[in-house]
Amino acid sequence: MENLTLIIPAKYESESLPNVLEELKKFKYNICVVLKDTDLETINSIKNFDIKVIYQKGQGYGNALIEGINLCKTKYFCIFNADGSFNPNEIQGMMNRLNSNNSDLIFASRYEKNAGSEDDTFVTLLGNYIFSSIGKVFFNLGISDILYTFVIGNTIKTKELNLQSNDFRFCVELPIKAKKNNFSLGVFPSYERKRIAGKKKVNAFKDGSLILKKLIELYFS
Repeated sequence: MENLTLIIPAKYESESLPNVLEELKKFKYNICVVLKDTDLETINSIKNFDIKVIYQKGQGYGNALIEGINLCKTKYFCIFNADGSFNPNEIQGMMNRLNSNNSDLIFASRYEKNAGSEDDTFVTLLGNYIFSSIGKVFFNLGISDILYTFVIGNTIKTKELNLQSNDFRFCVELPIKAKKNNFSLGVFPSYERKRIAGKKKVNAFKDGSLILKKLIELYFS
């Protein structure tokens, strides 16, 4: 699909990212991996793949995504995990919904009908419920899984949002700023697979506090 680029933030993903890229080969998507130039293990693990690599200038998960989106040249982008938890078979369905509904952004959700997760925990489930509920009540967001960053969107319009969150606050900044700018948002049911290796990089309490702070900031801004 020539008009779509998968943006894959990768931090110490040498065990899982090669498997993810191998699985993606049959889909022939444009692929852009964003990582630090000091992450030599991950860099060496993907050197034989025909992909674009961006060496991240800043720090953090959100910063990697912002740098990737800002350098994206295709009409559409897709945020895609390096840990194997996202299923590439869902991408076409998300693209179809984006186009059929004339949407600007489609957010995958583990909490829709015919969706689910093999990797969710009680803490992340509870956190997602709380933050998604805040999104619905205070920002009129129709998104049931606000912290799940499997997203497809219009590249040019998303660049115009001037996203600033360098960490996991990106998860809430993207949909809320999009809503405030009258973007058309949609949801697509997704089944999260168990990650191939490693642990979640989210610190539930630390990152949860930062996300709550960001929600308050966005509400009053």
